[in-house]
Amino acid sequence: MRAIGKVSFQLKALSIFPSNFKCQIRGHRVSRPQNFTDYESIKQQYSLQIPEYFNFAEDVLDVWAEKEKKGEKASNPAFWWVNDRKQEVRWSFEELGFHSRRLANVLSGACGLNQQDRVFLVLPRVPEWWLVNVACLRTVKRGNSGTVLLPGTSQLTARDILHRLQTSGARCVITDESLAPLLDAVASQCSSLQHKILVSPTKREGWKNFGDLVRNASSDHECVKTRSDDPMTIFFTSGTTGSPKMTQHSHSSYGIGLTVNGRYWLDLTERDVLWNTSDTGWAKSAWSSVYAPWIQGACVFIHHMPRFDSHTVLETLSSYPISTFCTAPTAYRMLVQEDMSSYNFSNLQHCLCAGEPINPEVMGKWRNATGLDIYEGYGQTETVLIAGTFKGMKIKAGAFGKASPEYDVQVVDEAGNVLPRGVEGNLGIRVKPHKPFSLFTEYTGDPDRTAECYVGDFYLTGDRGVMDEDDYLWFVGRADDVILSAGYRIGPFEVENALIEHQAVAESAVVSSPDPIRGEVVKAFVVLTAEYKSQDQDQLKKELQTYVKKVTAPYKYPRKIEFVEQLPKTVSGKIRRVELRNKEWGRS
Repeated sequence: MRAIGKVSFQLKALSIFPSNFKCQIRGHRVSRPQNFTDYESIKQQYSLQIPEYFNFAEDVLDVWAEKEKKGEKASNPAFWWVNDRKQEVRWSFEELGFHSRRLANVLSGACGLNQQDRVFLVLPRVPEWWLVNVACLRTVKRGNSGTVLLPGTSQLTARDILHRLQTSGARCVITDESLAPLLDAVASQCSSLQHKILVSPTKREGWKNFGDLVRNASSDHECVKTRSDDPMTIFFTSGTTGSPKMTQHSHSSYGIGLTVNGRYWLDLTERDVLWNTSDTGWAKSAWSSVYAPWIQGACVFIHHMPRFDSHTVLETLSSYPISTFCTAPTAYRMLVQEDMSSYNFSNLQHCLCAGEPINPEVMGKWRNATGLDIYEGYGQTETVLIAGTFKGMKIKAGAFGKASPEYDVQVVDEAGNVLPRGVEGNLGIRVKPHKPFSLFTEYTGDPDRTAECYVGDFYLTGDRGVMDEDDYLWFVGRADDVILSAGYRIGPFEVENALIEHQAVAESAVVSSPDPIRGEVVKAFVVLTAEYKSQDQDQLKKELQTYVKKVTAPYKYPRKIEFVEQLPKTVSGKIRRVELRNKEWGRS
């Protein structure tokens, strides 16, 4: 890919538009794929060439800006942000380029960041988060590779922040006034931290003000020349099974590799408006709120929404021309509990989920309310889309689809040998003789944990699964979560699936628990729905056990059930079964 010349920008302020603004979108519902014929055609046509040098800002975003100038692109904005007060910010690709160039000059000028210096970014869903993402791609001086971005969720504690700053050696931090006190509390313990930038209309001692810096910066900036394999970003993993790891990606692994997400799984065109609700601290935000949609020239729609609110989501889907919607299975579970009959989903064309397996019952309720299926995607911080259901593909309830054309996905044993269809094993990606460019570079600073991921010819995802005769993949659980009881192997997801279908269960987590006869048994931690909290708990346990026996193999039923008010979760919202399992086994 090559940039089409240098774009000339006019000075344009951050614009607030009226709430009745409408983007150009398709006028009717479309169920067929836009970018391919069927799954087999994807595999046949998928081929990406990786150049020696690549920079997403110059080779993708600036190319779309040039097409805008020539009238060769649909009139959708590149970025569209709203909040509860009906305020809106809308940027074209040209405006996105203008603002991000000024910020790039701040990072390389006022902050003096050099080659591969790390920028720790902790902001909620505000427009400045997207500007920092693009500006870090453009920075620093010509001839050097750019700065490396480390996003973090705004739900981090002071202890989390300290760990990330000390581990990463970040030189610059950018955050808002809500998190600045936590940064100040630990900054003295972080010797590498040199620059603190505050996104706020107010001033704070010891901090540079984001707005002041950008307003006074020049928009004349030449994008840094980066090699395709230069480090671009580091995401901390969610820490479901241990301490978070620093997962490093290159300019090509996400900047080019996420083509498979944008073009095929999300099936986006430049006329689409995509709303992905992911928190800004996680890799899914890079997947579906930055790279995948902008590769396709689509509009990234964002609602500020500090906390997930079902009414806000449904109202937003009804009020704005959102064609593609992606959220977590947990969010869909909350949405289908609402009365959805009064909302209008006529603009919505494509619905997706990722982050954890989705329950078939939830998929059915969503389909009944909207007329649309939910297409599941499976991936990790370390990868792009590993597998998924694509438009036109038969959806098998409980399966998460087929392998992405980016990877050769197999089910393998502990030695890396491919297992027969129908046999449970480790989900792996083939890395020999050629490692996929879209796989993460390394766990930065941790060569041992990096090496542990590879067995034989495969990278192991850490998940257990099965591939059926039709090449569909079925999730069993994290390798550490599988329960061995009286000779049976039991995956927690199937038991949780059965429990969630019962109207008494709002949420559940299944782990192993010690047993003197069977070695270990299935134990379920259950959060009850409001109407069942006052019922006799012993009777309810028996009812749930009987129900699970009826809907899945009887040996999988939870022999122990404990009712709890809430489940332990990571800051990304994933259930920490490891914490529950350690509690059961008396481990700290």
